[in-house]
Amino acid sequence: MRLEQVCRDFQVGDQTVHALDHIDLEIQRGEYMSVMGPSGSGKSTLLNLLGLLDRPTSGTYWLNGKDVSSLPDNELAEQRQRNIGFIFQSFHLIPRLTALENVELPLVLAGEAPSARRQRAREVLNAIGLTARLDHRPDQLSGGERQRVAIGRAIVMRPEVLLADEPTGNLDSRSGEEVVQIIEQLNRDGISLLVVTHDPDIGQRAKRHLVMHDGKIISDERTGSA
Repeated sequence: MRLEQVCRDFQVGDQTVHALDHIDLEIQRGEYMSVMGPSGSGKSTLLNLLGLLDRPTSGTYWLNGKDVSSLPDNELAEQRQRNIGFIFQSFHLIPRLTALENVELPLVLAGEAPSARRQRAREVLNAIGLTARLDHRPDQLSGGERQRVAIGRAIVMRPEVLLADEPTGNLDSRSGEEVVQIIEQLNRDGISLLVVTHDPDIGQRAKRHLVMHDGKIISDERTGSA
């Protein structure tokens, strides 16, 4: 991922808000990076843009060597489906679907055969410790279990990049630690991991720390921590 002089502006009444202000950023394959900063600093806007959920107002975004800044919506959707997994603070599971069916959903949208997608979803849920919860709906699961299901859904397509926006924000400390350990293992397995967080303890676990303020990157440091 590479951003060159990327801006993202929003019009609020008669004022223009510079959510991202001339961002230059390069993210290597397999990196583990945290993004921190106060509310309104541009963290989530940056994540949405990297995840192709939003477009830059100006500047260029390169993904795997391809300029994706102005791709049509159908091509952006294809790039998201193939390359990027998302984990959100609020899980965003479909209430009427079981854990297995929620994880299957990206494979359904990708046109996978029912037997193949069911097997792959089972493998993913087994790997993240939910073997006994496959047939449970979200309202039958704890917060930590729901976030694990969300992780399973995010990785079932084998993405290259995992984008996590406050992944422990709605969890108790024990469940949050379990979730962080799962996504860190995914990073050790080769998936690039970007975590937006307000929690300094979680932020410091990353190997690279980005700090934002008023739409700008004010600090970009690498450490030897894991």
